[in-house]
Amino acid sequence: MELLPVTASLEASAEVPAAHLNGTHAPCNPRPPLFAAALVAPGGALSWAAIRGSGLARCVLLDRAALVSALPTLRAAVEGGAWIMWFFLADRTALLNSTGRIYSRDTFLFMFLALATCAALASQRPTGRPPAVLNRGQTEEWKGWMQVLFLLYHYYSAKEVYNAIRVFIAAYVWMTGYGNFAYYYKTSDFGMGRFCQMMWRLNALVVVCCLALNNSYMLYYICPMHTLFTVFVYAALGLGHAHNKRPGVIWAKLAACLVLTHLLWMNRSVFDLVWRPLRPLLAYTNPARPEGDPLHEWFFRTGLDRYVWVHGMACAALLPRWEAALAALEALGWKARRGARAAVLAVCALVGYAWYAHVFSKPKLEYNALHPYTSWIPITVFIVVRNLTPGLRSANLVLFGWLGAVTLETYIGQFHTWLLTRRPDGQPVLLLDLLPGYPLLNFGMATGVYILVSHRLHTTTLTLRDALVPHDDDARLLRNAVMGLALAGGLYAVTVAGVGLAAALAR
Repeated sequence: MELLPVTASLEASAEVPAAHLNGTHAPCNPRPPLFAAALVAPGGALSWAAIRGSGLARCVLLDRAALVSALPTLRAAVEGGAWIMWFFLADRTALLNSTGRIYSRDTFLFMFLALATCAALASQRPTGRPPAVLNRGQTEEWKGWMQVLFLLYHYYSAKEVYNAIRVFIAAYVWMTGYGNFAYYYKTSDFGMGRFCQMMWRLNALVVVCCLALNNSYMLYYICPMHTLFTVFVYAALGLGHAHNKRPGVIWAKLAACLVLTHLLWMNRSVFDLVWRPLRPLLAYTNPARPEGDPLHEWFFRTGLDRYVWVHGMACAALLPRWEAALAALEALGWKARRGARAAVLAVCALVGYAWYAHVFSKPKLEYNALHPYTSWIPITVFIVVRNLTPGLRSANLVLFGWLGAVTLETYIGQFHTWLLTRRPDGQPVLLLDLLPGYPLLNFGMATGVYILVSHRLHTTTLTLRDALVPHDDDARLLRNAVMGLALAGGLYAVTVAGVGLAAALAR
């Protein structure tokens, strides 16, 4: 099996980032891998003169010109901090009411179908350009409607749709493999700037939440899980990247990914040994079950979707062939084209039904045992059907696409402003109750606040990323990292001292 040259579809799909990575631009020139690049010339960006003359240092020293030029960044930092304070006030104080979750299948389905109807009637529009397979608008829409169901599942504790939620999470991981492969294959951009921007996008907000709310990183398991598979894709393509355009090399890399993944997860002792150095970061203990294994959550969550990211990379590698097959189908006569499409739909229906009957319909624990090996089936059926005709490829639901762009923020924000945990590392089992006694009105008001906060956090996170994590200036990136760590360390020390002083005075 060989790879065809990169086509327009692969170039378009290279814009598709990791599952929750939005807004990263593509560079003009290839860049060496992070682990092969020199950090900075000696005595350059880290010299005292360079640090003192930096924008951050000048702002700390209240230089007027620096403050004016950095105004958008400072506003984003202040606004982001204000929303984190809102998380604390809503979740960790008694200022706002909370209430328990009550599941109603009727309400759950009505909420989703009402939103889907509005999206279909008001938001459907052609893209206005030749339809690319799995274009950016389509993948954002895909993320959006899956996220809506994922959030409603949590809000209403809709346990009966658990298996479907597992498929949705697998689809997010699939997009991590697909989007990152497409980007790296097209751009060969393995530089420090790109890598750090990805890490910022996936982890900046969650790290702040962990520090401000005293939570473990693994409470927000989606973030470390996507970080892991993003790093895996980066390493797989970054090693020997000069040979990535050779089909044999690519397929050998994908085979190696499958083998190494199997070896890592096949034995719990091996898994624990590999991750022992990061145990303090990846451990999680639910306060409701303190006797649990601290690494169980990490093993369980990553293990469920350990193979599907490789399938995503394989789909990206085969995308030119897929597009060529669709072009050949479109070139057929009217009757032959309809017959070919009908045959494809019949095969997809047969495969989908077999998966549903023999896998999806099983109880939770039995399904989980099969999920790592079968989650690629419904994903493949979906993307084939969704891209079968030019009309399907060129239209997308903008409302779901808009929600798909803020999936990371809606995932994190649900813990502290839509749902509530009320304690460190607690699971979100309570609802924010702004209008006691009016559950539907409360749903509407709380959702409005929640979406507003998520959207603003998305904007502020990207603003700060663009200001603090340059894509093409490794020297400035290193300097910003050193100064940021020093500033954060100083603030943390002051906070610890203040807490200790307050505790001493309270005695």
